Amino acid sequence: MRRPPIRILDVAGSPGAMGHIHGATYADEIRAYAKERVELVAEGLWSGVPLDRGEVLEVAAACLEAHERQSAPLYEEMEAMAASAGISLAESVVVGGFTDFVDTIRAEVGSHHPRRVMEDTCTAFIVPDSRASGAGFFGQTWDMHASATDHVILMRTRPDDGPGAVVFTTTGCLGQIGMNELGVCVGINNLTAADGRRGVMWPTVIRQVLLAESAEEARDVILSADLAGGHNYLVFDGDGTGFNIEAMPTVRPVTGLRSEALVHTNHTTTADTDAVQGNRSPDLQESSRRRMVAAADHLDRRVVSVDDLMELTRNQVCQVSEPPYHIETSGAAVMRPKTADFWAVWGLPSMNDYVRVGFLS
Repeated sequence: MRRPPIRILDVAGSPGAMGHIHGATYADEIRAYAKERVELVAEGLWSGVPLDRGEVLEVAAACLEAHERQSAPLYEEMEAMAASAGISLAESVVVGGFTDFVDTIRAEVGSHHPRRVMEDTCTAFIVPDSRASGAGFFGQTWDMHASATDHVILMRTRPDDGPGAVVFTTTGCLGQIGMNELGVCVGINNLTAADGRRGVMWPTVIRQVLLAESAEEARDVILSADLAGGHNYLVFDGDGTGFNIEAMPTVRPVTGLRSEALVHTNHTTTADTDAVQGNRSPDLQESSRRRMVAAADHLDRRVVSVDDLMELTRNQVCQVSEPPYHIETSGAAVMRPKTADFWAVWGLPSMNDYVRVGFLS
């Protein structure tokens, strides 16, 4: 599907002010998206067993305390967004943190863990400075159930207290991928966690990382977070320091960036995280492994350019919605922290154009 250039929302000021702008601007869309996400959890194809709406929102409400402990300012922003959009705080947990939340739900229902988990979302990579003419890149596709693509936006933040950032996200979600004006980049791949719990969802962690001044500080935010579910996080900064963290609620091994590109998809790669990875169907596991190999092969060259990375997202790792999973590449981003360059695309990269976006002045 051909889409227009990615939508851009500018938010500035206090946490409450930024949340209000977000919620008020996309109120109708956020309400519809929240309803859809809650229903997707309730029907059980991602979460393991059918539940009613009240049961879903009861678990979501039980996670709110962890969000407020993690970051009072981001909790305030989420609260203001929800109020302005006309959804509950519990619904905001689900609409923003869906892929962590289903890990939490699976932990709640215990023995009903699904035999065919539908999680196979995102391909991410860091290219070191030495492979990119002295200024490395971070990039990734953002893949999700195809119904999410309509809700993609780019949010430019200018908080009263902290660095500005450019954030790839969806309406109703604090953030998913981004780079701050200090050059700290962060992105994710979804992982299937068998050790989910009531905790903080990943978008709050992403936005907290975007307040960091270095990749080391960003790494430590992830390592100390009270995580609800499993995601692989990649962080990179303008000094060329990068880390890959397979972050499950109970284990979080870290790999540092060296001379080769770091690539990650949707399966665990260490013994510690293998031990707490939930069931994955063989075809989704094969998809994840195929994309990891394809991306690593594509990036195995002496000099990597931004065009090479865009080509990677368009062809080698772009996912098109097909039954039974209906997962597709809803968009993608490429960042170059040393030069403050940020490019993003809405929808399938194979059918749509990247746009270059600057920080909010």
